[in-house]
Amino acid sequence: MTITPTIRVQREDFDLQAEVDLLSKGKPGVGAVVTFSGLCRDDGGMLAALELEHYPGMAEAEMSRIGALAIARFGLLGLTAIHRYGKIAVGENIVLVVAAAPHRQAAFDGANFVMDFLKTAAPFWKKEHGKGGAAGDWVAAKDADDAARDKWK
Repeated sequence: MTITPTIRVQREDFDLQAEVDLLSKGKPGVGAVVTFSGLCRDDGGMLAALELEHYPGMAEAEMSRIGALAIARFGLLGLTAIHRYGKIAVGENIVLVVAAAPHRQAAFDGANFVMDFLKTAAPFWKKEHGKGGAAGDWVAAKDADDAARDKWK
């Protein structure tokens, strides 16, 4: 049986528990579910929101490619990856990865692998919006994200 990742790029928020239930309920082989939920944070008290843009079609295709690699590499029994776009306020959800596997280590590794590649390979861009309505800069890629991705090679 071929397992296909569930991939969504959407403006609206997601329900973490509902996504876990969809991936794991009624699947007796699932022994571990690992979730990662990335939130919009305010480092330094000056951020009101992040504006996320993506390359439609290409973002979903790249996320699907990354998800399929994770399923094959870690023997996952299911994988969901959701990435939001639009203006996202501090404290709101940005991204969700749910990895289901027979054992915990595969689920942890699968979720970590997906996030490391989403941060560096999927075509998403972030722009900061400061408190008081001031538009900030586009967020630059980080060397630490590349290093995290490269550990999987």
